[in-house]
Amino acid sequence: MSSNTVVPVFKLYGETQHWPTPDLLHCESIPERSRLHDWRIRSHRHADLVHILFISQGSVELELEGTSHQLQGMAAIIVPAMTIHGFLFSSDIQGHIITLAKPLADHLHSALNDGRVLKKAGFYRLASTQSTTRIARLVAQIDQEYRQPALGRNQLLEALTQALTIELERLVMPAKANAKRLGPQRREKGRQHLEQFQTLVEQRYREQPSIETFAAQVDISSAHLNLLCRKLVDRSALQVLHERILLEAKRQLTYTNMTIAQIADSLGFSEPAYFTRFFKRNTAMAPREFRQRQAGHINKAPLQASG
Repeated sequence: MSSNTVVPVFKLYGETQHWPTPDLLHCESIPERSRLHDWRIRSHRHADLVHILFISQGSVELELEGTSHQLQGMAAIIVPAMTIHGFLFSSDIQGHIITLAKPLADHLHSALNDGRVLKKAGFYRLASTQSTTRIARLVAQIDQEYRQPALGRNQLLEALTQALTIELERLVMPAKANAKRLGPQRREKGRQHLEQFQTLVEQRYREQPSIETFAAQVDISSAHLNLLCRKLVDRSALQVLHERILLEAKRQLTYTNMTIAQIADSLGFSEPAYFTRFFKRNTAMAPREFRQRQAGHINKAPLQASG
């Protein structure tokens, strides 16, 4: 694509609202979403999500950063944040797509001592090996656990995803005899600044620093930071910060017994009433109402793809 401004930015493809779940992970079969779009997922990108695709059968015409590739049979595809990508799947496609929110992707990256697999756009044709069997088994386990939540679900999903990331890292470490990766691409300075800002947000969102403070740490003006955010992720710098705070609020309300006041304090709000207004403004419901709804749904079938 010739310009970042013409590439739509989505949470999940076709969804422009907030990350639709308090989980840091989303899992669905490839046919679930692609069938709704006549098997074509047009070029788009995500500001703060990483895709892991595991294809067990069928074919796909893959676009990564403007370059097309044809894949047939078993394959793994990695799509890091900010990577322009699109897919044209065959109607017999089988497999899964696991989407990681940036906090989880960054955690896995650190746990692997700066492993590169989740940072590098690439695709890997898979032969029938023990490694491929382990990857397929882990993907199936993640899918099952995601759809049938139970005690320890959050921890088990993270452990399974970490194991999957390790298997993928091992896959790309050898001499690439059976794997092809995209060549190195120089990131624009603006993307580097955005990544710095996103990293700082992850480190400091509980303090709720001003955008001017973030901009100073990135060594650009707040106006320039806002311009970059608008251009690359289609929202303001303050919205990026607020989305991270909101995600954590949803997680705390869903998975902990902390009081509303405790959650508000942990997220840098001076008064619970301020937190309640913030949450309601962004979700159209009060924190207590959200918690009650999640309690009623936690043991039911998880979110289905909405296209």
